[in-house]
Amino acid sequence: MKLLLSSSVLASGLLLATPASAADAAPAAEAAADAASDIGGDAIIVTGVRGATPRTVADSPVPIDVITPAELKATGRTGLKEILGNIIPSLTMPALGGGGTSASVRPISIRGLSGDYLLVLVNGKRRHTTSLINNLSRVSGGSTPVDIDLIPTNAVGRIEVLRDGAAAQYGSDAISGVINLILDSSPEGGEFSATAGQLYEKGGALLQQSLGYGTRLGDGGFARVSVEAKFHDRADSSADPIARVFPLVNGQPDPREGSVDHVIAGGYGRSNRDKIINSSFNAELPLSDTLKGYTFSTLSYRDIKDARGAYAPSTSIGALPQIYPSGFQAYRRIWEWDYQTTWGLKAQLGGWDADVSTSFGRDHVRLGAENTLNPSLGPTSPTSFFMGKQVQTLWVNNLDLSRAFDVGLADKLEVALGVEQRWEKFQNIAGEPDSYRDGGYVVPVDGTGFGQAYGGKSPSPGLVSFTGTSPADASSISRGNVAAYLDVSTKLTPAWFVGLAGRFEHYTDSAGNTFSGKFSTRYELARGVALRGGVNTGFRAPSLAQTAFSTTQNTVTVVGNERVTTTSKFLPVNSAAAQALGAQSLKPEKSLNFTAGLTFERGPFRLTVDGYQIRIDDRIVKTDFLGTASNGGAAIKAILVANGVANVDSAQFFTNAIDTRTRGVDVVGEYTWRTGGLGTVRLNAAWSYFDTKILHVIDNPAQLSAINVVLFGRQVQRDLLVATPKSKVVLSANWDLGKARILARATRYGQYTESSSVEASDRTFGAKWVADLELGYELSDHVNFSVGANNLFDSYPERNGLVAQDGSGAYGSFAPFGLSGGFYYSRVGVTF
Repeated sequence: MKLLLSSSVLASGLLLATPASAADAAPAAEAAADAASDIGGDAIIVTGVRGATPRTVADSPVPIDVITPAELKATGRTGLKEILGNIIPSLTMPALGGGGTSASVRPISIRGLSGDYLLVLVNGKRRHTTSLINNLSRVSGGSTPVDIDLIPTNAVGRIEVLRDGAAAQYGSDAISGVINLILDSSPEGGEFSATAGQLYEKGGALLQQSLGYGTRLGDGGFARVSVEAKFHDRADSSADPIARVFPLVNGQPDPREGSVDHVIAGGYGRSNRDKIINSSFNAELPLSDTLKGYTFSTLSYRDIKDARGAYAPSTSIGALPQIYPSGFQAYRRIWEWDYQTTWGLKAQLGGWDADVSTSFGRDHVRLGAENTLNPSLGPTSPTSFFMGKQVQTLWVNNLDLSRAFDVGLADKLEVALGVEQRWEKFQNIAGEPDSYRDGGYVVPVDGTGFGQAYGGKSPSPGLVSFTGTSPADASSISRGNVAAYLDVSTKLTPAWFVGLAGRFEHYTDSAGNTFSGKFSTRYELARGVALRGGVNTGFRAPSLAQTAFSTTQNTVTVVGNERVTTTSKFLPVNSAAAQALGAQSLKPEKSLNFTAGLTFERGPFRLTVDGYQIRIDDRIVKTDFLGTASNGGAAIKAILVANGVANVDSAQFFTNAIDTRTRGVDVVGEYTWRTGGLGTVRLNAAWSYFDTKILHVIDNPAQLSAINVVLFGRQVQRDLLVATPKSKVVLSANWDLGKARILARATRYGQYTESSSVEASDRTFGAKWVADLELGYELSDHVNFSVGANNLFDSYPERNGLVAQDGSGAYGSFAPFGLSGGFYYSRVGVTF
């Protein structure tokens, strides 16, 4: 099998031609890989198009891009989030999303919008979302997107990225676009690969192994199994000279520094130790000439040990020297099982192509804590705890019909229609009582330094750094949905394509009824030159987690020019406490999208330019921290206590607070130079730019205005506008010379700002270039070897963050290329 590492980045009309349906039998693995060298606009796509006639990337009326397995493999990154963030110009991730589970399962942002506005499909079927809400993340805060890291990378046959709204075709969430992960359907052959690497200076060892194998079933069927195992260690940040826990002693480090876990101090390394096993199964079996069955599934297990929060020194009231005489570093634990299975039949019935399917998925997370304590329980406190569970379940049933009619126009009239039924459920399950209860312990005055400082005081209830889910926070909520759609398209003239789509949905909760429509068109001005564009309306129903999630969390936020530790309560929007602060039931977000673009293809050169505007009304966002010293203080606490919420400093909840408008442009170009004796060089360039404005903010609730409290203040507004780079450039070159290959990529991330509640305390980080390099060689027909480096020149953000006493924060938290510096790796692949 000849493995070619294509470096194309999101170029419309660039990549591997593949079957029109993920369920259709694909060419043999070797033939598919060889075909990667002849990428072009004739690649068949299945995303964003409905109907019996296949459509190619080149004649798509909306921007759609295809990413090959070769591109996914040409990186030492550890999951689909980081891989796509490296390839897709408009997709970014903050290095540290925030506290809680956001620090372990990083949120994503695409076109400046959170991952909630991106619909993820697997083989064209809706994927379930994560149960881990990003409640403490400032970037994409409160989002509950699909966690694509729980899909094995070696199981992916190709990825289709639709850069346009598609709610009229696929339903809720498809506002900024659609990612369709099409599983590998190669009918025979296998591949094994192993990747190992680490950071230049700070550890963070990575070991990733994958195995895939396919076999033929019957006459024209196949079955393919893929498994991927990854271990990614945390990174030690103690190499940074300012990272320390204890003050200097006579200008020298305190001797106790040698026994301290510095993984968090300085905040520049990975705090997670991840173990992930992802697997998938994809199969198809013809049952007759007009009927075939198919099934595909994924199953994943993830184990995370995350050092969160600053080291607690022995002088802290939360340390209790009887248990931790030298202080301690608390660890969050996440044990996650995730699966989805789909079964379906495809048939030809009376001239119609029919597809009926059922899909069931669940994300089940058990939360725990280690090496910590509940100081309110006193010296008898346990040091490990079960903190609770979060579970997200989705069941989807689909019937899709399509047929082409000859109506006397330049092309046949493509008609597609279908119905969908969905049921989903979110559960937030309480942990053990010791993880949240107030034990009533009072620190005695015993003559020790600790006793003199803290004697007679009661520590805060719950765990240090994080708190378990209490019965008051627990919830279980579900809803149903039924939908119907109609999609028609044709060519009115040989050069002019038009398409119309409409979708009606009914929810059984407050989301109610919605209707979305889409118009798209493409006009070919001359051979290889075309204008395209369209307009569509969309919607996003509030996630169940956004409606029902509740937790009490010890976290750090920036107030003015200080990092402030606060115990905050995240309130369910329909609770008495939230409504006393002005909360109202959530309603769907509505969108209006415009897109217009130009495509040019001439010989080996291809260029696409697409501008867009996305307006979202009634956008769901988190409120400000209500109750901090600068925003309500004692008055908010009094309201909370009056409504049954005690022992917290501040509160937040979700609300339909704003209307926003995002404008941007995506430019993608690719040139292939075949030199003969000097091999083939592929040059690619992609640029993405967006700018978001807040058009309207809801009036401050009267009960908050009366006490001079702002519901949606400066910091949370600016986090939506400037926390991610507005521009990103990706330049890459792939030189393939016989058995050798070189891939070089340079990415420029634009400037971004980590904002505060006051302008003087904003921290802006300038644009940065980051270089990646990979060298590969085919040792034989079945063995290839690669070495590479991500962030080749060990780039870091500017030292412009708000520095805490322990040295953390100097580089900020939002850097889209990470806070850990360069990473080098090697990889070996074997085909059979």
